[in-house]
Amino acid sequence: MALLHTPETEKGMPCPEFRLPGVDGKTYSLSDFDRHQPLLVMFICNHCPYVKAIEDRLIQLGRDFLKEKIQIVAICANDSAAYPEDSFEELKKRSKEKKYPFLYLHDETQQVSKTFGAVCTPDFFLYDSQLKLKYRGRLDDSWKSADLVTRRELFEAALCLRDGKPLPRETPSMGCSIKWKK
Repeated sequence: MALLHTPETEKGMPCPEFRLPGVDGKTYSLSDFDRHQPLLVMFICNHCPYVKAIEDRLIQLGRDFLKEKIQIVAICANDSAAYPEDSFEELKKRSKEKKYPFLYLHDETQQVSKTFGAVCTPDFFLYDSQLKLKYRGRLDDSWKSADLVTRRELFEAALCLRDGKPLPRETPSMGCSIKWKK
């Protein structure tokens, strides 16, 4: 398990186009999302201990985003041959079992994840209603324990973005490296 932190990213970069299968049997592209609402694209997977540690908080974030009219989609790009827990079938099972309130897409070729510049799980990209990158930081201030969270940084950033307010300072997200195919 290689620990990585998200690199600083130039703000205002456009959201890359994508077309990926979802665990619900449909295929999704960027054009399927409302251009008048912020969009969070998060890179996660099933096996990563960092994602597992925050999974319930990601589910809560998804529920809160639905209430706040903020769009959210998750993408898994890990090499499923090397990490079977991250296979498309396992993504479907996990999403159903945990009742994910967000789309969960599979990037089998890993090309979409490379285009985004995703490096780890979790990795969060928050775009404004013009689909320009405005925030790339961590979920909250305690990846390890929900009981220690004092600031829901990503949620706060999304509300500020939606409401036209200045965004909070970013702290890089950290997690396992994306498992690239050899």
